[in-house]
Amino acid sequence: MEAGIAPEQISGVGISSVVPHLTDIFETLSNKYLHADPVTVSADLPLGITIHYKDPTAVGADRLCNAIAGFARYGGPLIIVDFGTATTYDVISESGDYLGGVIALGLESAAAELHRRAAKLPRIELHFPSTVIGRETVSSMQAGLMFGCVDALEGTVARIRRELGTNARVIATGGLAPVMARHTAVISAIEPSLVLDGVRLIWERVRSA
Repeated sequence: MEAGIAPEQISGVGISSVVPHLTDIFETLSNKYLHADPVTVSADLPLGITIHYKDPTAVGADRLCNAIAGFARYGGPLIIVDFGTATTYDVISESGDYLGGVIALGLESAAAELHRRAAKLPRIELHFPSTVIGRETVSSMQAGLMFGCVDALEGTVARIRRELGTNARVIATGGLAPVMARHTAVISAIEPSLVLDGVRLIWERVRSA
C-alpha cells in the first residue's frame, strides 16, 4: 500500500527470512491476502550453485541472496560483507560456488552490548570520531567500535584473500556499508539492495525451473 502497489498487481512473492516463526506468518499472509504461493529462500531450492557448508541448510537465507545477487552482478571470486545485526563475510568462488564465510558481531549489536553490560557506558551514535584517541567517553567508544570495525574488516579480507590465493573483489551491503566504505579502500562497491536483488533472482530461477 505504501508503495502504491495494489495487491492484485503482485504476481509473485519471495521471502528471505532468518526468523522461523515469522517465516510461517509471511507465508500465510502471502497465500491468504496476495493469493500467491511464495518462494521461501533456502538451500533446498534449485539455486544453481554448490554450497560448500558442511550443512548447506545452515546458511542463512539473506547470505544466499547476497551470494546469488553478488555473483550475478560482479562474477567471482567475490567477498560480500554485510553490515547488519551481525557482520557477515560470504565468499564466492570464480565459478559462483558458495565457499563459506565469517560471522562476527555487528556494529549496532556491539554498541548495544557495551551499553548493556557496562553501567557507565552510554548509548552512542555510530559515527567516526575525528581522532582515534578519544577525549571523552562517547568519542572513545566510537573510536573503538568504528576504527576497530575497519581494522577487523581489512584484516579479515586479507586473511580470506590469502586463503583463496587471489585478490577477490569486496562488495558491501547493509545499513552501515556507506559509512564504512568511506574509511577503507578494501570495499570496491556498495550494493544497498543486494538481498532484495537475490530474492528476485532466486524467485525467477525457481519459477522457471
